[in-house]
Amino acid sequence: MTDTYALDDLLLPFDRTALGVHLEYERMGNQPVSDLLQERADAAGIEFEHLGLTLGTVVHNVDLRVAPSAELTRLLRDTLLERKVMFFREQHLDQDQHVAFAQQFGELDAFPFGKPGADPHVLHIEHGPQSPGRENGWHTDVTWMTCPSLGSIAQCLVVPPFGGDTLFSDSHAAYLGLTEEMQQRIEHLHGMNDYRIFSREPLPDWPFGVDHPLVRTHPETGKRALYIHGGFLRHDSLFNATTGEALDAVESKKTVTKLLAQHGRPEYTCRFSWEPGSIAFWDNRAVQHYAASDYYPHERVLRRITIKGDRPI
Repeated sequence: MTDTYALDDLLLPFDRTALGVHLEYERMGNQPVSDLLQERADAAGIEFEHLGLTLGTVVHNVDLRVAPSAELTRLLRDTLLERKVMFFREQHLDQDQHVAFAQQFGELDAFPFGKPGADPHVLHIEHGPQSPGRENGWHTDVTWMTCPSLGSIAQCLVVPPFGGDTLFSDSHAAYLGLTEEMQQRIEHLHGMNDYRIFSREPLPDWPFGVDHPLVRTHPETGKRALYIHGGFLRHDSLFNATTGEALDAVESKKTVTKLLAQHGRPEYTCRFSWEPGSIAFWDNRAVQHYAASDYYPHERVLRRITIKGDRPI
């Protein structure tokens, strides 16, 4: 294995992308999953199809229509923690089965800005001739919440004939790939997030503005990640959470602009092509995602459920 410092010396000083991927893969043991997780999967008859070096795995030989056993739930949760996003094909869950599966991993969130339905925990993301796709920006879900979601589970109900893939980017590798100067600069920086892109009128049950760190420590793995959502973050709001000192508005915006480009580097990403019955389950604390809007005017419909998380630290 290439020595970390030797690799660092080989890279351009302003581009540590390859180093970020290398460092994340190195602390994964230089293998897609741990030996123990692979042994447990083999014992359960589960096959892994890895899409990216540090993230993204298709899990085969499970039927999510049937309530998983406690051991299978633990195995899937551990797979999520190690691979950050996992996928399933040919599942064809109905809404109740989708909800029941999500509940195995924690309490569910209700999304206040979706179309009201029978179950407030279920959001349909629908695009077609009158609604071009608009989730085509790198983001992690609901950072306007005090406790953003742990993860999201989405199933594609209507697949366009072309396009409509979702891309995922490793927030741990993205952080490790920042220059040392940038890592030090954002070490204690927080920013204010709100939901103004959905509503400029504050909602009674949701605070209109919460602060979150730009560098988040994963509560289960202990790994640090770049944590930022350009649509919800007030770009001029960065401040040092240790001293309470606010950054100059111009400097704050410049810093945000630089950070927002980080997740888009292809080296950090994997890409998932939806099929009827496909499901994606991603860890919002470890990845960002980008829904490619390259299928207009065709229809694309996803049903998404989110799981409650912790306040970022």
